[in-house]
Amino acid sequence: MPRVKVGRKSTAIDMTAMCDVAFLLLTFFILTAKPRTEDPVPVDVPASSVEQPIPDDNVLLLTVGKGKIFFTVDGTDIRKQTLTQMGDKYNVKFTPGQLQTFSNLQVSGVPMNRMQQFLDLDADKRKAYVQPGIPADTTANNELADWIREARKADVALHNKALRISIKGDSKEEYPTIKKIIGILQNQKANKFSLITSVRSAPKN
Repeated sequence: MPRVKVGRKSTAIDMTAMCDVAFLLLTFFILTAKPRTEDPVPVDVPASSVEQPIPDDNVLLLTVGKGKIFFTVDGTDIRKQTLTQMGDKYNVKFTPGQLQTFSNLQVSGVPMNRMQQFLDLDADKRKAYVQPGIPADTTANNELADWIREARKADVALHNKALRISIKGDSKEEYPTIKKIIGILQNQKANKFSLITSVRSAPKN
């Protein structure tokens, strides 16, 4: 009696579940990734052999380049509250639209007397606008000190946290500008701050 041959079938693996997991992971990483903030001016940071990552949130960053100082703080709510407090201090009334526009800005380097006009610009014109930097004259007009103070107050009021302050300066930047910023921080008893550097190899013994 002849034997009945069973037909061979190819092995099939259902990849639907794996594809779903892959897309979920991709979506998660896209939504949680923090976009890199473009520097308002070219900054060639000094090198260091010590590696310590920059915190992901609750950071106040001061960028220095070409003699200009720019202000960055994490959190749309903190930015909006900081501008509101600055408006009260300088007698400038900002509209809800202007506050919303500022809360979406990553970097600010505009004096208070030009802030309203800057925020009213179209997005393309605002992006092309060359920001002159925040005034930091310790004798006449020290808006930078007010920005730092009001941002720290806003962070405590909204999140009950202390902002971590970092300074990002060009390696060829003149020393007096950095010294001026450190003096402002020390006057506010903010003696703990970070200097952002790039990593280089440790020297060989």
